[in-house]
Amino acid sequence: MEVTSETSPSRIVKATRLWVGTPYHDQASVRGVGCDCLGLLRGVWRDVVGPEPMPVPPYSRDWGEAGPIEVLAEAARAAMAELEISEACTGDVILFRMRAGSIAKHVGILSGKDRSGRPHQFIHAYERTGVIEEHLTNAWQRRIAFAFRFPAPVKRKTQ
Repeated sequence: MEVTSETSPSRIVKATRLWVGTPYHDQASVRGVGCDCLGLLRGVWRDVVGPEPMPVPPYSRDWGEAGPIEVLAEAARAAMAELEISEACTGDVILFRMRAGSIAKHVGILSGKDRSGRPHQFIHAYERTGVIEEHLTNAWQRRIAFAFRFPAPVKRKTQ
């Protein structure tokens, strides 16, 4: 999939905030009913871009999973433009490596910035809380491994 343009950051954040309060449910992606972090991204994708670009294979909840292949990052690269982490801004997708030596397995969407314009809030689904918006603390910032930007919405054919 060639990524040629982008979706509006404000549209992405607005769509993502509609998911806040959705309970956590492993491997689900239904707003208001249940989702995990990848399910949140999948749901926002459907809301702002269109149909999901690929089927999602089964995946484990183990944040400490090690391996030579960054499965989540590779899938993101196939559908979104990768950014330098320092270039990520509101509306961009960030992948977190939760433990040293593990692959990136957690996803969030940047949702707000501080007075200097740097991202300082993000929305994600967390097992204990469901979908929440919280500050991008130093602890979270240290775990960011990859950043990506949503592509433009898919144009639907009119009849």
